[in-house]
Amino acid sequence: MIAYLDASVVLRLVLGEEQQLAEWKQVEAAVASALTEVECLRTLDRLARMDRLSHDELAERRGAVYRTLAAVDLVDVSRTVLRRASEPFPTPLGTLDAIHLATALLWREATGDPLTLTTHDRELATAARATGFIVAGA
Repeated sequence: MIAYLDASVVLRLVLGEEQQLAEWKQVEAAVASALTEVECLRTLDRLARMDRLSHDELAERRGAVYRTLAAVDLVDVSRTVLRRASEPFPTPLGTLDAIHLATALLWREATGDPLTLTTHDRELATAARATGFIVAGA
């Protein structure tokens, strides 16, 4: 499977949380927005500042984010992506999720390849299904 990864999928993986993506072993190739890296690193920084991660744990988890995303086709947040994200979607969607969905839509249109959108976010999952994606994780 070619998977679009949002930050929730990567974070559950690198934090070792329960209910990680069940289909993770089926992912042969992955795509994500460059936004995913920012979201993951900001979340880790926030957890460290809230004393939920030690300095060593923070360093280990940041390294895990970089290693995970090194194997992913990262798509820049371009003006084209932002324009698409600003257009209406069939269901309510926040700004960051709209950027993720726009990125996935544009990637799918450009390549013609099947893409499974992976997320643990219910709003993003609903919008992805409404735009024709197979969704895993939510």
